[in-house]
Amino acid sequence: MSRIAKRPIIVPSNIVVELDAQYILIKGKYGHLSRIIHDSVEIKYINKKIIFSSRLNHVDGWAQAGTSRALVNSMIIGVSEKFMKKLQLSGVGYRVSITKNNVINMSLGYSHIIEYQLPLNIDAENPSPTEIIIKGIDKQLVGQIAANLRSYRLPEPYKGKGIRYSDEKIRIKEAKKK
Repeated sequence: MSRIAKRPIIVPSNIVVELDAQYILIKGKYGHLSRIIHDSVEIKYINKKIIFSSRLNHVDGWAQAGTSRALVNSMIIGVSEKFMKKLQLSGVGYRVSITKNNVINMSLGYSHIIEYQLPLNIDAENPSPTEIIIKGIDKQLVGQIAANLRSYRLPEPYKGKGIRYSDEKIRIKEAKKK
């Protein structure tokens, strides 16, 4: 039985929640997100609280209720304050720039410049030529874009060159001895 699902979500006053059977729409100051909740989960919105419970005769009801609660909580956090991922480039000649039409241009030591088109609701900044900050209201989408950018040049274990998350620690291997 999920303990997470038993805790109600307290909705802030600046968030609007619309619930229609298994469809939930959440509006905030940065935009709106919607999701269809699994059939084995019963969802109620009473007095600025969202309550999740399992329907009878469903084997995985409480597991789905815990997952649904976590997803809805992330939606509420996203529309009230954006999610952010910070990436750092380390390596000789590794540079990044962002054009006005939301295209990230990366020079990563290849013979060509890599261009990555961002989706409409995702913003990117680069405070320095070796940093990228990705912001958005959808937690999954922000994480996926950060992982896609990181996959162009994963950090290698001998010199630490590549694209890494700002809080990531790269374990450097010792070079081969003679």
